[in-house]
This record gives sequence, structure tokens and C-alpha cells, in this order.
Amino acid sequence: METGQTGAWGQAPDAAAIEALARAAIARLPDVFRDHLSDVVLRIEEFADEETLDALSIDDPFALSGLYRGRPVGEKSSYDSGALPDMIFLYRRALLDEWVESGETLEALVSHVLVHEVGHHFGLSDEDMHALEEAAGP
Repeated sequence: METGQTGAWGQAPDAAAIEALARAAIARLPDVFRDHLSDVVLRIEEFADEETLDALSIDDPFALSGLYRGRPVGEKSSYDSGALPDMIFLYRRALLDEWVESGETLEALVSHVLVHEVGHHFGLSDEDMHALEEAAGP
């Protein structure tokens, strides 16, 4: 059985399992990125809330597996004091649905989504996110 998978008859991975996979992906990131993530809050939720889905014009909660909420590192200023912390959300049910449909390992999928959201934190291009994903892959 591959890492992160429970088999055809086991229970679906819970939020703690998804978080463990995400934290393992963070640990694999190059130091230059990982060092700047200590203040970013990682949250695992079942689905995005209605307000988030409405703001993104998404009708199906299964269509959103991750979200970065905050200001990219290069756009921060000293005037940001008192702002909410930057957050990365991973949506468990959407991830599990994508996992079943894609045939990828759950570890690879969580890593992919997490790196994409980390990329938004750093204001990276899609090409840079791909390179970072290669560095952090399971």
C-alpha cells in the first residue's frame, strides 16, 4: 500500500492524517522557503466555507482543494501590523475526492496542493511552483 492510502476497505484519512502529510511536505521544502513559513497557519477543514466559495465564484465545494489567504511575502509592509496571520487551507473532502479520481497517492496530491499554496505565499509563477514541487515531492 502506498504512503497515505488506506486501502479499498479502510476509513478515509482524517484531518490529522492530511495535516501530517502537509507538514511532511513542508519539511521537504528548501530551507529558503521553509524558514519563511513559521508564521503561516496551516488549517485542515472539511470544505471551504460558503463565504469563501462565493468570493471565488465556485459553486461546487469539491472544486476547491486548497487556498492561500494572506499577502504574498513581497507585498508585505510594516503597515500590516494587526492583520490576520497568513493561512494555508487544505480542504479534506475535496482532496479525498480528487485522490480517488486522479489515482495519485494522497501524499503526492497533498504535497502538490500545499506547494501551490506556498507558491502563492511567495508570489511565485507557475513555473517556479513546478520547480518547488519537484524539490518537495514525496
